[in-house]
Amino acid sequence: MNKQQHSQFGQELDARITRFGLRVAAGLSEQSESLPHEVSERLRFAREQALLKARTARAATAETAKSTQVVRSGGALALGGLGGGPSRWFKFASFVPLCLLVAGLLLIQHGQWYEQILAAAEVDTALLSDKLPPAAYGDPGFSEYLSDEQE
Repeated sequence: MNKQQHSQFGQELDARITRFGLRVAAGLSEQSESLPHEVSERLRFAREQALLKARTARAATAETAKSTQVVRSGGALALGGLGGGPSRWFKFASFVPLCLLVAGLLLIQHGQWYEQILAAAEVDTALLSDKLPPAAYGDPGFSEYLSDEQE
């Protein structure tokens, strides 16, 4: 189905919906003339109440749209309010993830340092408890001896 056929189908559907709405409205208008005065007054009052609620809902939606703005800063989007500025709790809450991230990175770094210290202590313990003198480990031929011994 190409775009032209799709748009024609949409226009035809809109026209049918409009005709149906007009027929329903005409039928209701004809029948409303034969209603008793008490019923027509209750319907009028209900219609006014519905319109009032719709107006307040639209005003609340418009107010919400005005109070929240989208700010583009570099490559990021942020939501910010137009009035008064953010509260102290909001500012504090925005720094909490950053503080947690820094604390996590420091904890990871401390753990890695501790593992390196343990590995170096293990090597030192092995060197000091071995029968060879420490000078033997600096001898270039000693690495050949170790590689031959492991094979």
